[in-house]
Amino acid sequence: MPRGDGTGPPSGGQRGGRMGGTRPGTGPSGSCVCPNCGKKVSHQRATPCYQLSCPQCGTKMVKE
Repeated sequence: MPRGDGTGPPSGGQRGGRMGGTRPGTGPSGSCVCPNCGKKVSHQRATPCYQLSCPQCGTKMVKE
């Protein structure tokens, strides 16, 4: 039961984690996809997708 004084764990039962979803730090596997034209390229380790430009249209990529 939560204390209500801010000293206990947050209620709700969800814990934050690094891996998962489309947020930064989702791991080395997967693809980068262009939100504009849909072009997919393999994700390169140590290079965030948002730093890559789409080879077809030049838009910044996002992690799939």
